[in-house]
Amino acid sequence: MSEKRVKRKIKLKINVKKIVNLILTLICIVGIIYSGYHIFEWYKNTQENKKIKNNIEKNIKHKVDDNGKEEINIDFKALKEQNPDTVGYIKVNNTNIDYIVVRGTNNSYYLKHNFNKEWNIAGWVFADYHNKLDETDYNIVVYGHDTKDGSMFGTLKNTQERDWQDNKENRIITFVTEMHKYKYQIFSTYIIEPEEYYINTQFNSTEDFDKFVKTINERSEYNYNLDVTKDDKILTLSSCTPSGKKRVVVHSKLIETD
Repeated sequence: MSEKRVKRKIKLKINVKKIVNLILTLICIVGIIYSGYHIFEWYKNTQENKKIKNNIEKNIKHKVDDNGKEEINIDFKALKEQNPDTVGYIKVNNTNIDYIVVRGTNNSYYLKHNFNKEWNIAGWVFADYHNKLDETDYNIVVYGHDTKDGSMFGTLKNTQERDWQDNKENRIITFVTEMHKYKYQIFSTYIIEPEEYYINTQFNSTEDFDKFVKTINERSEYNYNLDVTKDDKILTLSSCTPSGKKRVVVHSKLIETD
């Protein structure tokens, strides 16, 4: 091989290397820009939702009666004027979960829309569209995004921590609808791969529901020592893990209706 051909080959290799490095650099730059925009969009959307939450909280009145019992009064009429999809309110002790709950015509809309029905990647807290919320549901399911700032269901993962689980006061979930105020007690918490089973809202028979209750109870990573049977009504909370690859699940049973 002549010296000229060798130099041409070396030059070609150098040029190819430069092009490859340039392409890799451009990919990195695009990735950084995309990540930065995504982070900015999340921040902007969560801030918008905080403003909405602060605005609608005037319709939620908390007070403690003479016996030390918390009373929650909600102006559903006013809330429904803002959003007719309003169906309830949920509060989980020792978390930031303290939200008006909506319900769409599917389980996709409120993943990317807020209470004002504006596009928002932080979404809103919403009930499964299969649920009737008329006291006939065997398993009411409520969803919310895991967020880095702890809004929506960003603190649902607290329920997986032993210190949180050991505190019995944390195990009570308040759920309010236009019909009643309900208290639920947690009996199962776990993390699982995405699936349809635990968010099942409809059962073909009492036997099917009995099997469902036993299964979700046995899945718990913590022993709550709470009996649950086919005669109980269940409230399930579901969110993603921070990676988005798995689901944080909380099951509770109805213990009090007011």
